[in-house]
Amino acid sequence: MKKTYHLCLSAGDEVMFRDLEDYHRGFNCFACALYKTDSTGLVESFMSTHTHQLVQARCPGELMYTFRQSYTMYFNHKYHRKGHLGEKHHFTTEISGYHHTIAAASYTLRNALHHGVAPIPYAYPHCSANAIFSKEMGKMHGEPLLPKSSYYKHIGRRSEYPDSYKMTESGVFTRESVLDIPQIEALYGTPRAFNFYMSRKTSEEWEAEQQKDANNSASINLEIIEKGVGVHGTAQMLAFESGKSDYRKISDIELCTELDTLASTRFGRHSVYELSLKEKNEIAEYLYRTRHLSESQIRRCLILPKGK
Repeated sequence: MKKTYHLCLSAGDEVMFRDLEDYHRGFNCFACALYKTDSTGLVESFMSTHTHQLVQARCPGELMYTFRQSYTMYFNHKYHRKGHLGEKHHFTTEISGYHHTIAAASYTLRNALHHGVAPIPYAYPHCSANAIFSKEMGKMHGEPLLPKSSYYKHIGRRSEYPDSYKMTESGVFTRESVLDIPQIEALYGTPRAFNFYMSRKTSEEWEAEQQKDANNSASINLEIIEKGVGVHGTAQMLAFESGKSDYRKISDIELCTELDTLASTRFGRHSVYELSLKEKNEIAEYLYRTRHLSESQIRRCLILPKGK
C-alpha cells in the first residue's frame, strides 16, 4: 500500500544543478524513477543545492535511490566528476492527514520563496506551482512538444517512461503529464484557496490546524521540511518569506554557468571540477573582491572546501 512521504535530498557543500539542462534532467530522472518504482508524484521543487518531493510510494527509499543514481550518472559524466552526488542519506518524513499533507505540499511549493530566490512561488520555474489550477489562473501558455523519437536525447536511450509523459522542446517532461495534479487540486479545493496557501505567512496557527488531524504526528513546519539542508536558518527563511531579499542578485545557476564556461574557455577544462585548488582560489578571490558575492555562494559554486 502506498503512503505519502516528503523526501529531501541535499547536495551538501556542492551545487546539484549547475545549469538549465541540469534542472531539466533532474526532473526527467525523477519522472522516470516514479514510473520505474510505481510511485505517484504530487508536488516538487528543485533548488540548486537540494530537492523536495511529495510523493506516494510503497518504498520511498527505492524511489530516491533510482532518482539519484540516474541523475548522478548524468552529472558525473557531464562535469567529469566522480563519486556520490548529495549527502549520504536523504531525509524521509511520512505525511498523514489532510492538514499535514496540505502543509507539506505548501512548504514544498514555497521553497524558492523561503530561500530568497523568488518573491512568490509562481516566479520560480523549477517547481510545480504553475502546473496547479493553471487554466483557472490564466497560465495556459504551453511550450510546443517534442516527438517521442527525440526524448532519448534528454533522458538517455535506456530510460523507461509511460506513453502519457509529454516532453517540451526544452527537453523536460511537463509536470502536468508526470504529477497527479488533479489530486493536488482536490486537496486545495479551489484556485483561491491554493493562492491563499501560496501567500500565507508561516505561523503557529498553521501548525495548530494540523492538530485537527488527530493522528499524533508532529506538525509540519520549516524545520522539518528543511531538515538536513543547512543552506539558511529558520530566521533567515522567515525573513525571505517577508520579502527581505534582493532578487536581482546573481543566482547559483547563473554563477555556475559562468564558472563552467570560464573553466572551459580560459583553463581548457570541462568544468570547475577539473580546476586545481590554486585556480579555484584565484577565481574565488576575484569574485569576492570585484563582484561582492557571498563567500558561501562562491564556495559551493566552485566546490571549494571550507578553510581552503
